[in-house]
Amino acid sequence: QVQLVESGGGLVQAGGSLRLSCAASGRTFSDYPMGWFRQAPGKEREFVAAISWSGTNTYYADSVKGRFTISRDNAKNTVYLQMNSLKPEDTAVYLCAAGSQSFSYSRFATASNYRHWGQGTQVTVSS
Repeated sequence: QVQLVESGGGLVQAGGSLRLSCAASGRTFSDYPMGWFRQAPGKEREFVAAISWSGTNTYYADSVKGRFTISRDNAKNTVYLQMNSLKPEDTAVYLCAAGSQSFSYSRFATASNYRHWGQGTQVTVSS
């Protein structure tokens, strides 16, 4: 069983920054890719960023490219999402997700490609 616990969310003014963390336990964290998604009220779950198992390759949604940075520390079993220049439209619940042996890098932005999910952390950006 894999457990993912997000932290670091909160309320921030537009233009501010937050750093989200996702702590993983229950399996060999470094074996699999990780991703961040977000979901705003009344909207579908949206891909934000993903990172390969080694951290060498990263992928971003166009809406966050240049503002967000995903990284991982395999020694700490943790993946991070540094969010800068935040906008009100970034307001959402941010969820951490872990891939599996069947993960396909050609579908890194597809939620069904990830097997395990955290409960999420709320990010609210005020204007």
